[in-house]
Amino acid sequence: MLKVNDINVFYGAIHAVKQVSLEVTEGEIVTLIGANGAGKSTTLQTISGLLRSRTGSISFMDANIGAMAPHKIVERGLAQVPEGRRVFLRMTVRENLEMGAYTQKSNGISADLERAFTLFPRLKERHKQIAGTLSGGEQQMLAMGRALMSHPKLLMLDEPSMGLAPILVEQIFSTIVEMNRDGTTILLVEQNAQMALSVASRAYVLETGNIVMQGDAHELAGNEEVKKAYLGG
Repeated sequence: MLKVNDINVFYGAIHAVKQVSLEVTEGEIVTLIGANGAGKSTTLQTISGLLRSRTGSISFMDANIGAMAPHKIVERGLAQVPEGRRVFLRMTVRENLEMGAYTQKSNGISADLERAFTLFPRLKERHKQIAGTLSGGEQQMLAMGRALMSHPKLLMLDEPSMGLAPILVEQIFSTIVEMNRDGTTILLVEQNAQMALSVASRAYVLETGNIVMQGDAHELAGNEEVKKAYLGG
């Protein structure tokens, strides 16, 4: 479904992502783990078209998207939930969700809203509430629901557990699994490596812009190097 081949991304003179290659197959949850500054978010932003690679290629559903505008990538079925949620703070919950459906025909939005409200009942309770007054966990639910309104075939999630209480982290990850079971392929960037590896089928480990390990998520969770570096083992 997604194939990233040999991308190199720079911030000025800083080489942030170095010859990264990865693949995501339809139906999978694939996670990208690593420390702060490893290049995880940069990789997702490059796939989304927000940043450009100097080399290599990015293909999605057999189409080259490496030079495509971000909104065109969303129209093809690849959406991202950004780090920090970035909801529209002065708009209501419902308005935020409707903004996520800008690529869809208007006659199907009601059904999409109901799907989002089924996944996140708290949003239905607060559909008239201004997004800026929601808790961090509720804003994360809203950001995920907004992305789902675009009918993504592949959903990229950037640090969905950041700043959340443990009980909300479990709820968010349960929803990620549920979305995947409903047919959405997931590429997950997450600092909580233990939770990420517990739900993923495959994983990549990123260090200082380089992929240093990859493989079955459960096997990597048992790897001594991974345990020591990321799992507190």
